[in-house]
Amino acid sequence: MAEEAGRRRRAAVVVLGDIGRSPRMQYHSLSLANQAGMEVDIVANGGSDPHLSLRENPSIHIHEMKSVQLSGISKISGALALLLKAAIQFIMLIWFLCFKIPRPDVFIVQNPPSVPTLAAVKLVSWLRGAKFIVDWHNFGYTLLGLSHGRSHVIVKVYFWFEKHFGRMADGAFCVTKAMQHELAQNWGIKATVLYDHSPEFFRPASLTEKHELFCRLGGSICGAIGSADCISVEKEVEDKNTTVLTGKIDGGVSLKPNRPALVVSSTSWTPDEDFSILLEAALMYDRRVAATLGEEDSMDEGQLWIDIKNGKQFDYPRLLFVITGKGPDRKKYEEQIKRLKLRRVAFRTMWLASEDYPLLLGSADLGVSLHTSSSGLDLPMKVVDMFGCGLPVCAASFSCIEELVKVNRNGLLFSTSSELADELMMLFKGFPEECVTLKSLKDGALSTGSSSKWSAEWGTNALPLVNQVRAQ
Repeated sequence: MAEEAGRRRRAAVVVLGDIGRSPRMQYHSLSLANQAGMEVDIVANGGSDPHLSLRENPSIHIHEMKSVQLSGISKISGALALLLKAAIQFIMLIWFLCFKIPRPDVFIVQNPPSVPTLAAVKLVSWLRGAKFIVDWHNFGYTLLGLSHGRSHVIVKVYFWFEKHFGRMADGAFCVTKAMQHELAQNWGIKATVLYDHSPEFFRPASLTEKHELFCRLGGSICGAIGSADCISVEKEVEDKNTTVLTGKIDGGVSLKPNRPALVVSSTSWTPDEDFSILLEAALMYDRRVAATLGEEDSMDEGQLWIDIKNGKQFDYPRLLFVITGKGPDRKKYEEQIKRLKLRRVAFRTMWLASEDYPLLLGSADLGVSLHTSSSGLDLPMKVVDMFGCGLPVCAASFSCIEELVKVNRNGLLFSTSSELADELMMLFKGFPEECVTLKSLKDGALSTGSSSKWSAEWGTNALPLVNQVRAQ
């Protein structure tokens, strides 16, 4: 007992993926260290740097596993590649969780992926006398079903595995009430709803922060995807006192009156987000604005851009879409963007440092979420982060999205590209000074984001379960 009392409590956070792209597990780690007073070992794949607050926390220790790539075998047999990959990952997880980290009191594992993570963590928790909590972000079998179909034998085996080992956990979190109901009714799992909330570093950016961010991103913002566009022609010389959106005079920063509206979307470029909807909506916005303003199809866009650069304002602004994220379909959509002929719309794709991403959200005018959920039971974390920065959202509609997005209060919903284009037209008419609806939604988003932060949500709903599981 004396030895146990003298040992500081310890938790292991397990992510079979890039920890830098797993914000919820990063926030778990920070809360375990700062709110539960525990030493935290993160076992995850490398790739992207996690947030600076994680890297500098003396109580958090990151153990990086190598990603398993079997591209050569997958060309011969996809099923064989999946089995080999799962076997290698299982051995790697056992090695790290048994021998590379001190014995934890509790494991918290992200699901999905389920295979082989749930089995590996269950085995190690038994071997090391630790408890085991699953954080259900979604259902892994539904994600696999996007590429193979729900009736495929691999998907059925995955579903059995996920359900069998998920039920063996000592506790569970989930992200929505709808998922909690599904787990209870059809899986026999009692889960605590732990809603995503942004941490304190997601907030509206100051004018100075906006200007400094746009100065850092100048090359990425001014460089067109393909041929010149309405943004790339504006800045031709390096000038630290001016950006596409801001200007600095006598030490004071201001937003340009004829700046483009900044629209941000974050994506993993995967099949559960149909990015073509956004491209079609942007094209519709461009055509509808031209028709509303009585512009001919043969109009010289070069002269239009010169007029805008010289300060001319119109009833509808240019739209600058900044799309952040990494994923398999990025190149495909960048090729589609290159083929678009747009007068007042420009796209930029980029991957931001974890410290710059909240600043971008806090500097934007509107967020767009294309997430539709493979299961229909999870919610997009990106929208939570946007609300934390006071950024209103246009979100793709699906079954439980209204647990998060309140229509006409903090955002709008759309089901088609035409509906999204209508919303863009309505929200940005009179930008930047006369868009009343956009300002109202911004106030609602700020209210939503400030009403509860991750630390409060975690302290109320997660900490009691962690303590309860540890004491079992």
